[in-house]
Amino acid sequence: MNRALRAAAMGALLLSPAVLTACGAGQVSQTATQEQNLGNTADVGPLAIRGLQLAYPTGGVYPAGSDARLIGTVVSSAPAADTLVGIEGDGFTDVDVVDPSAPAAGAGAPGGQLSIDVPAQGALILGTGQGPSVTLVGLTEELTVGQYLDVTFTFEEAGAVTVAVPVGVASRDLPRGEAFDFHEEEGGGSE
Repeated sequence: MNRALRAAAMGALLLSPAVLTACGAGQVSQTATQEQNLGNTADVGPLAIRGLQLAYPTGGVYPAGSDARLIGTVVSSAPAADTLVGIEGDGFTDVDVVDPSAPAAGAGAPGGQLSIDVPAQGALILGTGQGPSVTLVGLTEELTVGQYLDVTFTFEEAGAVTVAVPVGVASRDLPRGEAFDFHEEEGGGSE
């Protein structure tokens, strides 16, 4: 083989990996803008609501009439404390709050006035055992993963904000069903 031809072939082989890898590293790649859904977020005044979701339901579905635990965090950058005074929405009938740090049995009773403190320049953690447990009672429709409820949060000082709260995904591996056989033909015909 000619020396010049061999050098050209070798150069093409050495440069081809760099050329091929550059194809996937464009400025507008599909994964560059995708984010993992860890719950929805909203801002209202100096309060940032983060990671809002409904806990993953047993069996993957919340039947109509069931209750759903709300998970999320309210972070305050305000110099003074605020109070969460309302959680409302069309997709549920009531809210039940159990606050282990409240002096009484709970911070809010079904049908009663809600009163959950949001500390100044601190965080209020909902539904993880580190703060109050908030349950949306009496879901009006069946909900499953990927669906959401519009929930309005009202704060005494910061005001109100409505957030689409999704049903969370499972946080552990779930058993899988039987695999589908794509090669099996219906009707008993041959391949």
